[in-house]
Amino acid sequence: MAAVRTFTMPHYEAYPVQVALFKDVRNAEFLRSQLLAANPEFDYAFLDATMILTPQHLLTATFLALHAFLNSTHKTRTPHSELVFRLSPNNNIGESYKTFGLTDKTTSLIAIKLPIKADGSVDPSISLSSVSEHLGKAVEGTSVDLSEDGSELGEAAEVHRIKKTYKITCARGGKKGAKGVNGDAGKKDDRSDIEAVILGTIALKGS
Repeated sequence: MAAVRTFTMPHYEAYPVQVALFKDVRNAEFLRSQLLAANPEFDYAFLDATMILTPQHLLTATFLALHAFLNSTHKTRTPHSELVFRLSPNNNIGESYKTFGLTDKTTSLIAIKLPIKADGSVDPSISLSSVSEHLGKAVEGTSVDLSEDGSELGEAAEVHRIKKTYKITCARGGKKGAKGVNGDAGKKDDRSDIEAVILGTIALKGS
């Protein structure tokens, strides 16, 4: 059994989202092959955890994916592909998977299971226990217990790559005349500043 945490999105309490985090993953190539083969048993949003800055980064994209499918404004074929798409600052789904999705070399993995079918209806077969059991068998790696706020979801973040993806230029502090995210001289980089830019970017894309 894998450690799985249930998150509930605002306004969509009837659609609890199951999230799991793994480190030291050894079978990413196999998992990716199942996705490419469209194996329904592996219908998840599998993400490279190094590209997720904070829990709110992930959950905002998750909310937007749910909202899109429940309001028939989605841009992709499935709820899980919509989640990957919503993380990206651009409108190219292939590029979204290349940047945020699972690769053969992924060792830090986030798995998200949305309880929604492609037609927008609830999938009653999806539960914390069913997801925990399946991921425990499917993923070869160390399952990480998530706290209530999911703070562990950002621990593997490679901030420099994330900033490059979202085209964020921040001051590192201490340089005369340097400007931070909000234009403040000498402002030091921190995740709250970077997160604010990212959330604004993906919210505008989803509007």
